[in-house]
Amino acid sequence: MISATQLRPGMVIKFNNDLFSIFKMEHRTPGNLRGFVQVKMRNFRTGSMIEHRFSSEDRVEKASLEEHEMEFLYDDGEYFHFMNTENFEQMHLTTDILGDATSYLIPQLRVNVEFYEGKPISVELPPTVDLTVVETEPGLKGASVSNVTKPAKLETGLVVQVPPFINEGEKIRVSTAEATYLERA
Repeated sequence: MISATQLRPGMVIKFNNDLFSIFKMEHRTPGNLRGFVQVKMRNFRTGSMIEHRFSSEDRVEKASLEEHEMEFLYDDGEYFHFMNTENFEQMHLTTDILGDATSYLIPQLRVNVEFYEGKPISVELPPTVDLTVVETEPGLKGASVSNVTKPAKLETGLVVQVPPFINEGEKIRVSTAEATYLERA
């Protein structure tokens, strides 16, 4: 159990018999009233976002999570298959657990999978992923204006804005946090 004032974004807590990931936390002390902690959090089971106000004295149960490094193997249309890099056990996850992470999964990509009581609940991607451009407009010779971009479809189906000199077949580095082009890989 931790004090509500110790909550931080990214933490996973047990609240009302459900697991929640802290999205945003603000400690407020309004005038002559008691301080409180305003928290915006996402329910792991339903995916819904809720806001809750904890008193500064409230105690919150921090969920103890296990984290295992897994390597993405392949997807068969329904499940995404992963292998534990330590004991080589294989498991499959659904898009309910993976969410937007499916746009970055390529074979041999290593991710951290968080488990709660033996069940996978979330996947942490690396900060960047190198993906191949499969579809984009042809580049223009001599195009040197730096703020012009064009859409490019990547091997996973993700579409990002890229500079005009990027062509089909090139590998680019993409930020997994913002789904944006960073550089050529």
